[in-house]
Formats: sequence, structure tokens, C-alpha cells
Amino acid sequence: MASTVPVSTLPLASRIRPRTALVASADRSFRQRLSETLTGLRWQVREAEGGAQAWAEAELSLPEAVIVDSWLPDLDLAEFLMDFRTKFPDVDLVTASGSITQESPRGPYRQELLYALRRTQDNDTAIWNAAPSLNKTTLPLDTMNGHAWPIPSLPSVVRQAFPSQSVASAAIHPSFPHAMPAAAGQPVPAIEPASSERLPELIGYAPCMLEVSRRIRLVAPRSTPVLIEGPTGSGKELVAEALHRLSTRSHKSFVAINCAAIPEALLEAELFGHTRGAFTGAVQGRVGRIEAADGGTLFLDEIGEMPLGLQSKLLRFVECGELQRVGDNETVRVDVRIVASTHQPLAKQTQSGAFRADLYYRLAVFLIRTPSLAEHVEDLMLLINHFLAQMGREAPIKRVEPAALAKLAAHDWPGNVRELEHVLERGAILAGEEAVLTTREIDFGLAIN
Repeated sequence: MASTVPVSTLPLASRIRPRTALVASADRSFRQRLSETLTGLRWQVREAEGGAQAWAEAELSLPEAVIVDSWLPDLDLAEFLMDFRTKFPDVDLVTASGSITQESPRGPYRQELLYALRRTQDNDTAIWNAAPSLNKTTLPLDTMNGHAWPIPSLPSVVRQAFPSQSVASAAIHPSFPHAMPAAAGQPVPAIEPASSERLPELIGYAPCMLEVSRRIRLVAPRSTPVLIEGPTGSGKELVAEALHRLSTRSHKSFVAINCAAIPEALLEAELFGHTRGAFTGAVQGRVGRIEAADGGTLFLDEIGEMPLGLQSKLLRFVECGELQRVGDNETVRVDVRIVASTHQPLAKQTQSGAFRADLYYRLAVFLIRTPSLAEHVEDLMLLINHFLAQMGREAPIKRVEPAALAKLAAHDWPGNVRELEHVLERGAILAGEEAVLTTREIDFGLAIN
């Protein structure tokens, strides 16, 4: 006779209503992926963008479990966990990293929660976002094709990379790769530390890179204007795209315009649009970039190059949200979130009159600075592996010999991450069918810069 479980032994909540989980994270895509997995496991899921909203949702829904991201945009995580545990002592409280506070009771569905977290993280679109320990023997590289390349032990990795050095000295060498290819044509990504703070768009775990991710998560859910400052080639557009992805406007358009790439005479029409016959050659009307971004995000790249006259017209739009197409007397109301970027010190330019101070203060409500590659050179190997993997989508994937890695580590990278990408691409082209980039190819790539 088949055994049955007495109803009285089941958790009380499961006898009254379906079990409920609350997912608290500023990362919209993370919430969606985790919610889909939990829904498939027959959970009712409620979502919160921050700690305050999570608290309110918990009081309203009385969930059996709460999964909190490892960073909250509005509250200190440690304080939130402590206060939440006091207020809701029976709730199974788990962080996105899978850790549980010491006082947290072990709920009857803990394994399902951890499974959902692992499933969500395994499906993350970040390249090499896993964090295996050094004693593991394999690391997934091409998850789409099911390949897994072997990782040699740490001592053998060091000796292969720097055979003339001791293990201790090689481990602190600035170009030491955390994981070197085991064989030609079989690259293994550098091992990344576990961190849910890093965004997929930003490769690197240096403190300055994690700070960029933290600031993006902090401001992304708002419509606050953001100014991104940083040297050329440091990934300012990636930051803008991440801000859009994590915002409530992510379902609308992300429209980018390079203010330095369009002639001054055409930039106004490009931004604001124009009517038919507004100027010579305007054979038909056209919607401008600002209007095309309605409901979404407008990215003004190299805003410091915008002419002063056009800055005045942009200032009016920023202040009132209305624009006039060139040649038109009617005004159009547009709702956009403005993200601007520059490699110039705009604050200093306002003092010299090269940039309008009133526009600067309107755009720089929240500042994000992208660091130069020299400021996070410890991420060099991760970036090299990232770009080699990208190039490997169209051609056999390559690796870099240790001597060439040393040259890359010794370079000062005035062109930052973009320069590194171009150096590797030129080297890969010169290498042809060879699987290894030698000092010859790397010297060629560096010489052009």
C-alpha cells in the first residue's frame, strides 16, 4: 500500500496557500531569470528593486523565503539582513551568493531555493562568470557546444607561463595569468573570483571596476541624468548600455549619438529632427535622435564636443522636456533619460567658458568615472581571454605565449581597453592559421599604436 504524508506534517503555509518567494535585486534581468526558475518550481514570486520595497512586500505577502541580491541600492545589506531577521524570524533568508545568515532557520524548501539560484547563475549571459576553485579539473568554456577544457594544476600553470622563475615569484608577476591554456588551440579563461557585484558588460574585478558596477546599480532604476567621465577607450558606452539594461526603460529604445562625429551644421537636425524644406537638401521631414529615444535612453557620447550654440538648445530640452524640430514652430514633448559621456574634464571647461556651466550641472546629477586600463591592470588576463574568445567565434581560437604576455603586461596602454582589443586583433590576423600569438605578432600590434 502506497504511503501518504499526513497533511498535519506539511508546513502550515503549504496547507493554506501556495508558497511565496520574494526576490530583491536592483538587477532587473536577474530578478526575471530567477522568477522564471522559481515559477517553474511552483512558487509564487514577488519582486522588489531594493531593500525598502522588499520590506514592504514582505509585510504584505508574508513569504516563506526571501532571496536578496548581494548589494542593495538603498540600504546597507548587513543591516537589512539583521533587521529583517528580527522582524521576520521564520522566513528562509538567502543571499544571491547562496549564503545564509547564521540566525536564518532552514526552511523546508531550502534546496529548491539554492537550485534556482544555481540555475539562474548558470544561465547568466556574462562570459566566464563562473568562479571555480583551483582544485577543480574542468571549467566550462563553450557552454553552447558543451565543451570543457582541462585546467592544469596551479604549480604547472605557473611553470608553463614562467619556466625560469619560481612558483612564488611568478605568482606575483604582473602578467601572471590565473589560468593558462593547457594546449595550443585550447584556451582556458582566467579564473574569476566570486562576486555578484560585477555586471556582465564590465570585465574585471579590480576595486575600481566593481565601484563602477556599484554606481550603475545604484542609479540605473532612476531617471536621473548621468555623466560618464573617463579616458578614450575605457568603455563609457558599455556603462551607458548597462544603465539602460538595468533601468525601467529597458523595453524601450537605447539611442546613441556621437557629438564629435557629426559636423556642426548637421548636428542640430540630427538631434532634434527637421521638417521638409528646413534647409537645402531636406527633401523630407525626419525625426531626430532625441524623439526616437522617447520612453527610453538617449546616450550623448563626447558631449564636450557639442558647440556652445547647440548646448543652449539642449539645455532647454533638458529643463522642460520639449523640443522643436528645425524649421518647425510646434513643440514636441519627449520623455527620455539622458546619459552623457566625455573624455574631457568638463568641470574645468565650464570655468574657461568652453562648456556651459548650467548644462553641465543638469547633466552631471550623478557622475560615473570609468578607469583607465593602467588603473586595473590586474584584470589584463581576463580581458585578453575575453577578446580572444570573441575573435574565436569567427576563426579558430588562439592563445598568447608567455613571453608575449609579458610584453602586454609591460605596456602602459594609453588607448586603454580598446587599444588592447585592437592589438590582439591585429596580432591574430598576422598569425594567420597559427594557434599561438608570439612576440612577433604582439610587437606588430603594439607598433601601430
